[in-house]
Amino acid sequence: VIFYTSLIFAVRYLKSDVRINGDVVVVKVNETLNNISFTFDITDQSLGNSQCVFWNFSLNTWDSTGCEVKRNNTGNITCECNHTTSFSILMSPFHIDPIHLMALAYITYIGVAISMASLIICLIIETIVWKSVRRNDTSYMRHVSIVNIAVSLLIANICFIIGAAIAEQEQPPSVDRCSPAVFFMHFFYLALFFWMLMSALLLFYRTVMVLSQMSRAKMMVIAFTVGYGAPLLIAVITVASTAGPQNYISKRNACWLNWNESKALLAFVIPALTIVAINLVVLIVVLYKMLRRGVGAATQPDEKHALVVIGRCVAFLTPIFGLTWGFGIGTMASRDFGIHVVFSLLNSLQGFFILVFGTLLDSKV
Repeated sequence: VIFYTSLIFAVRYLKSDVRINGDVVVVKVNETLNNISFTFDITDQSLGNSQCVFWNFSLNTWDSTGCEVKRNNTGNITCECNHTTSFSILMSPFHIDPIHLMALAYITYIGVAISMASLIICLIIETIVWKSVRRNDTSYMRHVSIVNIAVSLLIANICFIIGAAIAEQEQPPSVDRCSPAVFFMHFFYLALFFWMLMSALLLFYRTVMVLSQMSRAKMMVIAFTVGYGAPLLIAVITVASTAGPQNYISKRNACWLNWNESKALLAFVIPALTIVAINLVVLIVVLYKMLRRGVGAATQPDEKHALVVIGRCVAFLTPIFGLTWGFGIGTMASRDFGIHVVFSLLNSLQGFFILVFGTLLDSKV
């Protein structure tokens, strides 16, 4: 049996004075409620700036997240509460105004839908052209990286939607139900970055270490070990180090890594931004080498084309991902709504960027 408990006040403000200006309601029912509405008689009509709040047991304070004030013609106050989540909530430690939260939710879900559709199109195109892109090792590894980047982000987005659905049903989200979704989100978002790292390292290997030769099988082993092994190790260590005090997931209104108690979110932020920095350094080195002596006279035309496409893909996607999570850090430091909007837009549209810069801009594809 799931119990839903809600404590709601009709609160009125007069300058800096905060007063209870209505009844306190405590409700306990034998089912999960996604939306709840109460109408309150106003005790003192002279007070203004109504606000509906509930007691947040995680923060040990009053919280208005997901609650909206409705005034009717009889002078009463109606409190309507619901809870949702967004990409902005995944990063921001602040509570966001309910109207802004709803706007971010719409941006997120529309963006995620576009992203997932783009990733599916990307995978369909890669399936169609797969036989034609295996002619040399460089082209082959480039497309292996793009496919795994697309698959990782697609699964991460699916897990995000599952986590959002759980967060809408339960406040605070259940540890048992949220933890699997958070683990796979953490794992596959990191896998996206590590496969981007493999693309950059492939570019570095083919343009800087031109005299070195590595078999396709060996490159595949290294790529999958780094692409999935490293994220798995980080995700498992994060679970193991935070499982005891149950500080693995956020205790706010989102299924995501904890920040306030255990700083588990750093297990995603630090590797992601480190990879962005490494990729930018690789791009600078490769660009310097290419400007000095070109891609290489001994390089076959198909391989030259693959190297140019890899360079363009890394050059565009790395700054986009870097800006995305840079704004993510911004949401952790600022309550500014514009930063939250930009972060949600960039984050939820990553699949579209992968389709454009990873697949559609390749003339051979």
